[in-house]
Amino acid sequence: MSRNPPLARVLPFDVVDNGWRLALVPALTAAVALPFLPPVGVGLVALTLGVLWFHRDPERTPPDPSGAVVSPADGTVSVVREEGTRLRVGVYMSATDVHVNRAPIAGEVREVRHRPGANRPAFDKESERNEQVVIDFGEYELLVIAGWFARRIHPAVEVGDRIERGERVGHVSFGSRADVVLPADVAREDLLVREGDAVLAGETIVAERE
Repeated sequence: MSRNPPLARVLPFDVVDNGWRLALVPALTAAVALPFLPPVGVGLVALTLGVLWFHRDPERTPPDPSGAVVSPADGTVSVVREEGTRLRVGVYMSATDVHVNRAPIAGEVREVRHRPGANRPAFDKESERNEQVVIDFGEYELLVIAGWFARRIHPAVEVGDRIERGERVGHVSFGSRADVVLPADVAREDLLVREGDAVLAGETIVAERE
């Protein structure tokens, strides 16, 4: 479905393409039900609007410092830890957060790979075993991890794409996590966030590189 159907002109927010597709079934069902079962029809209209709102896609403005590493997702920092010589920062996206993911650092996509897995809640420590999509930029990796309900990860980049910092790289439907395994030159003292901090994709600086 087009990114700009007629309803887009009256909504106060932009919606990712997949949001329109997911909203189509409840919208059509609502149109059929409203004349015969108004309460059911109204409920389906509400569901349609809820699906569209969940897939909203606001514009973001990356910060000026060239060495800034920005958050890959909206939500709450749920993981900050060392993995060998690298640091991982994970962001938990609740059902009320925007689920469009953005590149923390500019780079070229080296690989996009899908890893099947479990379906633990995204806030659970065991969620790292869940289904996920890994976007490998060479010097760092972005991992989008599905939650127990979110089983639809939609990367929007391909191998060879040159992505700027803060640019959209995809989205995930319903609650999930986005982790970034930072470049080796980012040390713990370079981090500007800690677990529990609220962040915005493409805008909040999570670390600063020299």
